[in-house]
Amino acid sequence: MSMDVTFLGTGSAYPSPHRGASALVLRTEGDCWLFDCGEGTQTQLMKSQLKASRITKVFISHLHGDHLFGLPGLLCTISLNWSSAPSQTPTPPPAPPPAQPRPQAQVDIYGPSGLRYFLRVALGLSGSQLLFPYAVHELEPTPDQCPPDAFLYPLAALPCDEHLHPQELPGRTLTLDSADDCYTLLEDEHFVVKAFRLFHRLPSFGFAVQERERPGRLNTQLLKELGVKPGPVYGRLKGGESVTLDDGRVVTPGQVLERPIPGRKVCVLGDCSALVGHAGVLHVCQGADLLVHEATLSDEHQERAVEHGHSTPSMAAEVARACQVRTLVLHHFSQRYRPVGLRAEEDAGREADGSRDNGDVMELKRQAEGALQGTGVQVVLAEDFLSLSIPMKRP
Repeated sequence: MSMDVTFLGTGSAYPSPHRGASALVLRTEGDCWLFDCGEGTQTQLMKSQLKASRITKVFISHLHGDHLFGLPGLLCTISLNWSSAPSQTPTPPPAPPPAQPRPQAQVDIYGPSGLRYFLRVALGLSGSQLLFPYAVHELEPTPDQCPPDAFLYPLAALPCDEHLHPQELPGRTLTLDSADDCYTLLEDEHFVVKAFRLFHRLPSFGFAVQERERPGRLNTQLLKELGVKPGPVYGRLKGGESVTLDDGRVVTPGQVLERPIPGRKVCVLGDCSALVGHAGVLHVCQGADLLVHEATLSDEHQERAVEHGHSTPSMAAEVARACQVRTLVLHHFSQRYRPVGLRAEEDAGREADGSRDNGDVMELKRQAEGALQGTGVQVVLAEDFLSLSIPMKRP
């Protein structure tokens, strides 16, 4: 199964001519999972090689606009692109219907409490109708995820209106599992997805996507020696089923399968200045193939970054080191940091106190690499439309 991550927006606060607002897509065998959806995400999707109609799941880290404001418009665009208005009057004589695109599957949306109401208001007041169902599954935050005044508002101000949007299906309300300090969002035959808590100015979350391990390869040479001919029997053994040969011998999967192939792991963190439930986060992100972490400001501005609930490259590196990840990807840069290759405006970002932070985004990479020296962790700077392939692991 192929797996890759594409960054649609890598800037903070707002979309600019140089960086889109926060959004990235995890793609597996054509299906797309969207993580955050800042303003302009649908435009970024159109510029990319991805298809918005393939999005089946959306994960919103927190309710700040630069991670959320693009979602209502994106849902409407997906709907418009998937079908035209149905004919009201059938035309006799009946003819075979023209080929139609596959119907859009249900879209499952995960995010903090309040997301359900946000979408109802945005879609409802604009009179927007979708041609597919959606469900919002809300994560209940805990008081230690943000300053006290931010936790009380806006949740306490939400009206108790449970009237669903016409295309909305009832969603789940997810609470923290005290056993592993995480939220279990999804478990199917291919993936387990968990969310974990982060500290920000509003309750924020990170997401860990763990691929399940795959059966090892069949030892075809041994099968030949056992007298097992290629055919459906191979598939049954690969699927974990024992088979009985014509002479009565039983061949078990354990005899002919090599070691299982470990699953890949991708972790995407929302805005944060600290982890909440440190042990739980380290456990669920341990050994990640890819850890995506914000680095809004450089190390010289750590005090200001933390004051606004954000991180620096060295803070991101500390999480990567503790989780023993393979690759750390930095994103969510202040708009002062221009993309690599784009010449900064004269004196842009220069500090009167002689700071080395002159708007050079490469300095953020150097700071993270310095903090991770000797660990073997690779550091990557995300840019809009950067795609990173996550290869399958070896047994």
